[in-house]
Amino acid sequence: MDGTTLYSIGELSRRTGLPVRTIRFYSDSGVVAPTTRSPAGYRLYDLDALLRLELLRTLRELGVDLATIQRVLDRELSVAEVAAAHADAIDVRIRMLQLRRSVLRVVARRGSNPEETKLVHRLTQLSGEERRRLIDDFMDGTFGTVDADPAMAAMVRAATPDLPDDPSSEQVAAWVELAELVGDEDFRARIRRTAMCQAAGRTLDIESEAGEELMEFTRQKVSEALESGIDPLSDRVAPVIDDLIHRFAEVFARTPDTEFRDWMARQFEEAHDPRVDRYWRLVWIVNGWQVVPNLIPVYSWLIQALRDDRDA
Repeated sequence: MDGTTLYSIGELSRRTGLPVRTIRFYSDSGVVAPTTRSPAGYRLYDLDALLRLELLRTLRELGVDLATIQRVLDRELSVAEVAAAHADAIDVRIRMLQLRRSVLRVVARRGSNPEETKLVHRLTQLSGEERRRLIDDFMDGTFGTVDADPAMAAMVRAATPDLPDDPSSEQVAAWVELAELVGDEDFRARIRRTAMCQAAGRTLDIESEAGEELMEFTRQKVSEALESGIDPLSDRVAPVIDDLIHRFAEVFARTPDTEFRDWMARQFEEAHDPRVDRYWRLVWIVNGWQVVPNLIPVYSWLIQALRDDRDA
């Protein structure tokens, strides 16, 4: 083979593995123009055309568009530049596919209906700026209208949830739940009350006045109930909760009746609102931070037991 050898479209097809119609299309597009024509008018191509065609095939297999390939063949762009740009584009595509995979897993795990599926997809498709605006709106609505503790407001803002570009399915699920949570007015009111309490410097009487001995006893009894698998909404909870109610009533010189049970539940809810605790756990997950084990599982159980006992 030398530089003067000429090839027909059929010969180029055999050498490159490309269909004749594809080579003809590239030729008509001017990407790989014929070198000359035979006396009968058939297109003929030299060695340079063959090499250009082989490079074109390789770049097309890598997903590079025809316009970019034309610039490479015309030496406006180097193969290295195209490879780098295309690798970046593939990275974006991979992240998009990973996000889509994560969303599908969340939908499958939640058993979502069509409307919820659209909501999950919409929330995860928000841009980084849109996600920040969603959280900023929550911050302003929660801390901008009350004389909240500046330290608490700063702490919440410092821990702004930021969904990464390639989130895991767990992070996607956490972000969706978090977005729903911060948009809930009841939750905003709960965390606003906490901010107001901190701004006023108020402490919760039920823990400080009950004393460490009773609080330690309470944690121990609830922990034992948890370890025994006692559901806070089951009948098995009565002996445990009745004993605690009577002990607290004695300390506070109150009657262990329905009103006192309701007061206990409200006090513990204000101190350890499970939705506020959940907010922080979701923030840790979304940001990819190490999730601190829940240090107060006893209070969630206790609040449920008190509410169920009261409503019984």
